[in-house]
Amino acid sequence: MNRVILEHSLSRAQVVSIASAQAVLELAPAARERIEAAHAIVRSVVEKNIRAYGVNTGVGALANTVVPPALQSALSHNILMSHAVGVGQPLSVAQTRAVMAAAINNFAHGYSGLRLVVVERLVTLLNSGCTPVVPGQGSVGYLSHMAHISLALIGHGECLLDGECLSAAAALQRLGLTPLVLEAKEGLCLVNGTPCVTGMACLLLDQAERLMDWADAISAMSFETQRCQLRAFDPVPMALRPSKGLLKVAHDLTAWLDGSAILAAASGRQTQDALSLRSIPHVHGAVRDSHEQVAAVVERELTCVTDNPMICGTADDPQIYSEAHAVGAAMGLAMDQLGIALAELASISERRLDRMVNPLVNNLPAFLAGASGVESGFMIAQYTAVSLVAQNRRLAAPASLDGGITSGLQEDTLCHATPAVLKAQTIAENLQMILAIELLAACQSYDLLDSELPAAPRTSALYLRLREEIARYADDRPLGRDMADAARFIQQQTPQAIADAGQLQLVA
Repeated sequence: MNRVILEHSLSRAQVVSIASAQAVLELAPAARERIEAAHAIVRSVVEKNIRAYGVNTGVGALANTVVPPALQSALSHNILMSHAVGVGQPLSVAQTRAVMAAAINNFAHGYSGLRLVVVERLVTLLNSGCTPVVPGQGSVGYLSHMAHISLALIGHGECLLDGECLSAAAALQRLGLTPLVLEAKEGLCLVNGTPCVTGMACLLLDQAERLMDWADAISAMSFETQRCQLRAFDPVPMALRPSKGLLKVAHDLTAWLDGSAILAAASGRQTQDALSLRSIPHVHGAVRDSHEQVAAVVERELTCVTDNPMICGTADDPQIYSEAHAVGAAMGLAMDQLGIALAELASISERRLDRMVNPLVNNLPAFLAGASGVESGFMIAQYTAVSLVAQNRRLAAPASLDGGITSGLQEDTLCHATPAVLKAQTIAENLQMILAIELLAACQSYDLLDSELPAAPRTSALYLRLREEIARYADDRPLGRDMADAARFIQQQTPQAIADAGQLQLVA
């Protein structure tokens, strides 16, 4: 297994590798030193009785309520208990692990003030495959998810370990660990900052990248079966619109369709094609550009300190700054942008699907059915795609504008960054299913083409690989099962790997 050494800050690729259990995490000596130095400052604040939010005061609207030293440990304990208010279905194991990795990354910057042993315990849980159960809903920003994760440190809540759901106390015992007793500020540290949205955003960006690649490949298949005009993607006009995303998609589409006898024969058949086909580089390219912009925000967030208060200075000269670095406005806006981009990718996919099944615009059998009237083919599958596109449109409304007032007017503006990434995740899942339906329809279109001309080698490789797992549809089984199988097919493989394997078989 790979090893990721956290010295300065993690990259989003490293967060993904840790979240997917493909790498273990290790704190570098420099990170350990920074964590210990910040904790020494917190100890000094306690000893010198310097008022500091969440160290020796209450939190939220209780910020001016002084907490004496004897109760500061109880304050940290109680923060976890009172903030563990999540509801609904739990996050996936990968999502929770990504949040944990992002939290450790934040602590390693050295401005939080919790003990090294607390951070090391989180690392141990990660590397041992012990994952707290974290309800997905109930956060307006960042508090509840990290509270549920942190409960495991003190022996509360539930964890998944070795395929079982155990009490956190039992899971710690199985690992040979004892529950921690938290000290001053540690409760606040553990629920603070933007690790929740940042960790899940790393995973979502990785998933989005894979779906963008599939969207390009599947759209090439739809373009080919509709016998469109490849000249629309020629480098000459494409170069006149210098978008990095557009140019990549145009280049990739040309590569996918290279050697297509179907398109060669269709050249000049009509003046121009419908926009859902002709504008693939423009729409898919814009999505890629948005993805790149969002990725830059997430990479930057991983380098940021997102604690409040921030622990600076030295043990001899403590400097405590109450600020608002835990507010994830940038991440909320970025996740809204990504959600809208993925919804756009789903929308154009459904439009291409409609052109394949619609007898009014397609010379193929109506709804790609083998026996018109007796079989319905893909008629109702397109309904499903329309439904998911409509849901995406609703979900694409910006969470970052939701606002709200909490904690007795103390927290009187909210950016809803975590809800933004959660709804963008749902949009991505809907996109995957819509692409799966388009892929099935494209393969069915190849089956029904009235032509002996060969398809492009790369699109042919995708068609043949799918047909190894899912047979041509003839109303002989529930179509929804094929759709679910095609969605898993997309989730588990990459189009490039399939095409490359097909090329190797041809050479052999």
